[in-house]
Amino acid sequence: MPDTYTCGFHVLPLQSQAIQSLTMSHPHPTSHTQASHSPFRPTLAALGFMLLAGCGQSSAPPAAAAPGAMPAAEVGVVTVTPGDVGLLTELPGRLEASRVAQVRARVAGIVQKRLFVEGSDVQEGKPLFQIDAGSYEALLASAQASVARAEANLMQTQAQAERFKPLAQAKAISQQEFVNAQAAQKLAQADVAVAQAAVQTARINVGYASITAPISGRIGRALVTEGALVGQGEATALALIQQINPMYVNFTQSAAEVMKLRKAMENGQFKRAGNQAASVRLVLEDGSDYALAGKLLFSDLTVDTSSGQITLRAEVPNPQGVLLPGLFVRVRLEQAQVSNAITLPQQAVTRSPQGDSVMVVTDGKATARPVKVGGQQNGQWVILSGLQAGEQVMVDGFQKLRGGAPVKPVAWQAQASAGAKVPAASAPASPASAASAAVAAKSAG
Repeated sequence: MPDTYTCGFHVLPLQSQAIQSLTMSHPHPTSHTQASHSPFRPTLAALGFMLLAGCGQSSAPPAAAAPGAMPAAEVGVVTVTPGDVGLLTELPGRLEASRVAQVRARVAGIVQKRLFVEGSDVQEGKPLFQIDAGSYEALLASAQASVARAEANLMQTQAQAERFKPLAQAKAISQQEFVNAQAAQKLAQADVAVAQAAVQTARINVGYASITAPISGRIGRALVTEGALVGQGEATALALIQQINPMYVNFTQSAAEVMKLRKAMENGQFKRAGNQAASVRLVLEDGSDYALAGKLLFSDLTVDTSSGQITLRAEVPNPQGVLLPGLFVRVRLEQAQVSNAITLPQQAVTRSPQGDSVMVVTDGKATARPVKVGGQQNGQWVILSGLQAGEQVMVDGFQKLRGGAPVKPVAWQAQASAGAKVPAASAPASPASAASAAVAAKSAG
């Protein structure tokens, strides 16, 4: 009967008919009616349970019973929107202080004091070390005395030359004596100049005994201690000062990439990124982005013959002192922009040796489309060609594709895509569990 596969009130007639047929197929004497029916009771109970179980299965959704009638699988898509996209190049680099100065002893002597705190910021001209200046002060005093003696001698020779001048005019003395008096005066003037130079030299040496900071910046550890003899035969290094605001970052780029980029800009494929100096961003060793942007200072004109690389330098502000000299970073440099380019999430693009491709959803069907990838920006691929504005590209739900089965495109969101899979996976379990519970309840009754 057709009613045997429906639920509820049609099951009992079917069960009674089955009981009668089984009873008739196994006749027994009336005197043994009680004994004759006892062997068939387990069989009849099992048959009834099977019929009830079949009824429970028929209450499941039609989609589970008929695969051809399954609804279209939902897949996450993004709509293609062309625009101007900057081509970011990420290159390895190393930070360097913008100014570096070694503090050295310029005169010989014993270090008496260290006048700074190691690792602190110092200003230009601040005293750092004090060298014993006793001998240099004595030399200064001696030079000053020599100046006084030279000036006295100059006074005497000058007065004598003035006295000889009228006598020479009156022919009272010979002309040779007058010339000798003038020469003595000039020699005395020269002696004064030499003595004054000696005083200046002695004063400079006294000043060198107090060692000051040549530049403003952060000073490192002291390389000598109090009591050390420095400057004996050479300019002894005492400390190192580095100016870390701003910082320089030196990095290299392949000469072939630079030439390819310039050729693309000449052909009109790319355009220069702004009229000012190119902006650079730094990615620190822990993967975090440095907050402040820098600017490209110059690109070297010489290609390294051993590596084929071109050296570039950028300047980055460092007011908080977060960046340190010698630190390895990654430099994101925007050298050009692409017009009418498209950005897609990286999971939307399939990369293989045969080429790059994406899945485009058109009229409920997902088909592969080859594309040309130009680089990446902020975790997304830059698509140069292969897509048109308004097309829908799959980003999520690739595991749901079954041959040419239809799909239902839904807007993809980065935050919600991961969580949306949980209810989809757990939803089919609800009808099955309800049917099992119904079967168990009926069999128990």
